Amino acid sequence: MPQPTPFHRMPWADFDAFARLNGDASMIGRLRGAELSRRKLLVHALLESSAKTPGAFGPLPPLEAVWDLLARVENVSPAALDRVFAHPYTGSWAGYSTRLLTNGVDGVCPLWIHLGHVHALAAAAAITADLDFEIEVPLWEGNASLPSLGTARLRTADRFSTAVVRGGRGRYQVRDATSEVRLPARLDADSPGWWALRTCRAGDAKHRLSVTLDDLDPYRGLHEPIPPNRLGSTETSTWRRLLSEAWDLLRGATPELAGMVAAGLDSVVPKPNVPFQNPSASTGEAFGSAVIGLPEDAADLAATLVHEHQHIVLGGVLHLARLYENDRTERIYVPWRDDPRPLSGAYQGVFAFFGVTAFWRSAARSSASRRATFEFAHWRGQAWRTLLSLRGDATLTEAGRRFLDGIAEVLEPWQQDPVPADVLELTELLAADHRAGWLLRHHRPDPPVVSATVDAWLAGRARPPVVPAPADLPPTPVPDGPWSRSRATLLRLGLSHEGREHWGAVPGATEADFALITGRHAEAADGYRAELRSDPDRPVSLVGLGLALNAAGPNPAARALLHCPEMVRAVHRELRRTARDIPTPETLARWLGQLVSG
Repeated sequence: MPQPTPFHRMPWADFDAFARLNGDASMIGRLRGAELSRRKLLVHALLESSAKTPGAFGPLPPLEAVWDLLARVENVSPAALDRVFAHPYTGSWAGYSTRLLTNGVDGVCPLWIHLGHVHALAAAAAITADLDFEIEVPLWEGNASLPSLGTARLRTADRFSTAVVRGGRGRYQVRDATSEVRLPARLDADSPGWWALRTCRAGDAKHRLSVTLDDLDPYRGLHEPIPPNRLGSTETSTWRRLLSEAWDLLRGATPELAGMVAAGLDSVVPKPNVPFQNPSASTGEAFGSAVIGLPEDAADLAATLVHEHQHIVLGGVLHLARLYENDRTERIYVPWRDDPRPLSGAYQGVFAFFGVTAFWRSAARSSASRRATFEFAHWRGQAWRTLLSLRGDATLTEAGRRFLDGIAEVLEPWQQDPVPADVLELTELLAADHRAGWLLRHHRPDPPVVSATVDAWLAGRARPPVVPAPADLPPTPVPDGPWSRSRATLLRLGLSHEGREHWGAVPGATEADFALITGRHAEAADGYRAELRSDPDRPVSLVGLGLALNAAGPNPAARALLHCPEMVRAVHRELRRTARDIPTPETLARWLGQLVSG
């Protein structure tokens, strides 16, 4: 009898271990196996669909030539075929091109360039397998991408064209009508016309992190394909140094988590440094890859590697288990983003910052670093509060609740870890700042409530008519006014004396912000009052005033500005339009805050 087709299934033991950060390399290996099968199915489906589209491959050879070459590779070296399919950006390419084909549109390039990337995949697999072959591949601005290997650069004047890859027995060339590039015997080294993928290695043979620093693959971006952007030697050296230092920190602080990162991370897409920020991202279509801005230091990079590794793991889990129903409504507050998030984004964030919390917790214990202690205390609270807000969500499946329960089993006891009182005060300040800023910009009070409140003020009533509270309506993703993270940046820099030297370079920081972060609360309040006299709508100044007043003790104005700032601003806007004597935002907030609980 024929054997049944095997399916990838995640054992509950793996599922529960991932949720509790108890995974290991073998579990990552099982996720990889599932991802490889998924990639092959996606590419097969894409090619079958493209075969039904006349002219889908433009001037490139028909699909039969690709099938034949891929079959030859699989017969000679299945590992070579798997290497190309396991390349993170094969998944990105398959997803992007499938969407183009389904919608019948071109992308950044003509559709045939995108679909023709499969010819390049076949060529790269054949080179890896050391086959004798010849096949045409697409050229984008003279660049012939050979996924997982590198990029050949031809001197063509055409933006979109083709080239021939041919050769055998370790000697290959890429040629078009005007130029030729001979690939080096060692494909991991640059040569004239050839950019190789660079590998960064850290640690020893027993405990090694090995990732490619991919500045070449056209599908390495998150949304649209992008051309190569070769790093200079200085930037490359900086990345190598930081990755090595970050790996040492990870290994020293949390060796088990470091082992998971090494098993799950294949590729880093380097992006430029963004001062005082640590931008990074990943996508479930590119398992094993993380897009990372050049970090400020090794500790930031170590935390970012853990963060993106968590996203990679959860992306793999989601391909094997449904954790929530598809609900794209942007409705949930998360403290790591300035916009409302759908359930999927909030869920991903909880798991990612759970890992970040684990790293900083171990780093704080091993080094007694004030910065590590602060980051641990901050993220343990923010991740926990967000988890609690998700636990009862109606779109969660039984598996989704089980996964959150696993996280909670570890994260909840960490809330009781001792942290110095002054550090806790800083975490509370940062949490209140971001939450109030989000409410102010993304919540809209009910117009009838605003009107009734305005009427009560104009009538001289001693107290507002109703308790100012957030509207029952979901938040809007369209922000009402700008926001600045200057106070968060100043706070983090202030954790060390060296960091304070950079305060003057923080974008958007004002004298009032400096006063608040250094504990001069009365001076900060005066500064924010002055800012509001110039612009009574400014979100950062309204929230800053609330923070400064709150630091001096219980205050109804502070309660209103921190717990219902959107109501304060909406009523003040209407009074500016209708009232003869316009109160200051602080005076109005003091009146509204009589009924607001802290």
